[in-house]
Amino acid sequence: MQNRTELLLQQISNRILILDGAMGTMIQRYTLTEEDFRTPELADHPKSLKGNNDLLSLSRPDIIQAIHREYFEAGADIIETNTFSGTTIAQEDYGLAHLAYAINFESAKLAKAVAEEYSAKTPDKPRFVAGAIGPTNRTASLSPDVNDPGYRAITFDQLATAYAEQVRGLLDGGSDILLVETIFDTLNAKAALYAIQDVFEERNIPLDPKDGGIPIMISGTITDASGRTLSGQTTEAFLISISHVPLLSVGLNCALGAKELRPYLKVLAQKAPFYVSAYPNAGLPNEFGAYDQGANEMADQVRDFLKEGMLNILGGCCGTTPEHISALAKLSAGFQPRKINQEEVEETLD
Repeated sequence: MQNRTELLLQQISNRILILDGAMGTMIQRYTLTEEDFRTPELADHPKSLKGNNDLLSLSRPDIIQAIHREYFEAGADIIETNTFSGTTIAQEDYGLAHLAYAINFESAKLAKAVAEEYSAKTPDKPRFVAGAIGPTNRTASLSPDVNDPGYRAITFDQLATAYAEQVRGLLDGGSDILLVETIFDTLNAKAALYAIQDVFEERNIPLDPKDGGIPIMISGTITDASGRTLSGQTTEAFLISISHVPLLSVGLNCALGAKELRPYLKVLAQKAPFYVSAYPNAGLPNEFGAYDQGANEMADQVRDFLKEGMLNILGGCCGTTPEHISALAKLSAGFQPRKINQEEVEETLD
C-alpha cells in the first residue's frame, strides 16, 4: 500500500492542491459562550477561556469536525489542525500550558478522522491533514520593550522545547504534514524547524519527504507594503534562511490580500527550490477588523497567480470561508501547477 507521503507527492506533482480556509472565521459563526470552551475538568478553571479556539478540540470537537467537513465539501485537499496556538507558550496566557500535548493530539486525531472519511468517499482524491504550527505570541528577534531593545521575552531553546512538544502531539494524532505558518519572525521559524528535526531524529523519521519523511510546509507573512516580515526580512532573505531544510513547500499567508501578496509571491515562484503555496486573507480588513472580499472577487485576484504558473498549493487565511475555498478549487482546476526548474533555482540562490 502506498504511504501517505508518496501519495501526497504524487498528487502535488500533477495538480494544484487546495488548502482549507480560516478556522477562526468559521468558529465566529457559532457565537460561542464561555461554557463552550470548558471541558468538565476545566469547569472551575480560574481564568476566562473564551477565545481559546484551540481548546474547542477538547470541549466542542463536534464544531471543529463540522468545520473540517465544510472545507472538504468545498473542495479542499488539505485541512489544517485546530492548533494555531497549540504551544505551551501560547497556552500559558490561559493557564493551560499543561494541555498543549492533548490539544495537538486530539486536534490531529479529529482532522484525521474526517480526512479518512472523505478519502474513502473519493479514493481518486485523497485528503490530507496538515499539523498547524503557529508563530506563538512571542518573538525571538525583537524586544517587546522599547526602552530595552536588547531584551527578549523568549529564548531559542524555550521555543524549540515548546515546538517539539507540539510536533509530538501532531504526529501522534496522525498529521500527514507539518505546517509552520504565519511566520513573522524567521528565528521563531528556525526554532520550529530545529524542533521538527530533533523529533524526527528521535523517531527515526527521514527529514526529506522524498525518502518517505513527513513533509514540512513553511509559510511566512509579509506584514505591510514594505514587503518585509515583522523581523525585517525581504521575501528572498526569508527563503534563503529556511532553505537548509528539504521542505515540501514554501509560501506566504495572512496579513495581506491576494492582490497585495502578488509581488512577493512572484519572488518565491522564481527562486524557491520547493513547491510554492499561498493562502491570502479575504482582502484587507475594514475599520471594524472584518473582511469584506467575497469569494468571486478573491478568485479573480488569484487568477493571475495561476495564469503565471506561480502555485502548487492554494488556500485562504483570515476572512475566508468554504465559499472562498470552493471558488478557488473550481478556478485552479483549469490551470497547471508550477514546475520547479532546479538548475535555474540553484543559480538564483548561489
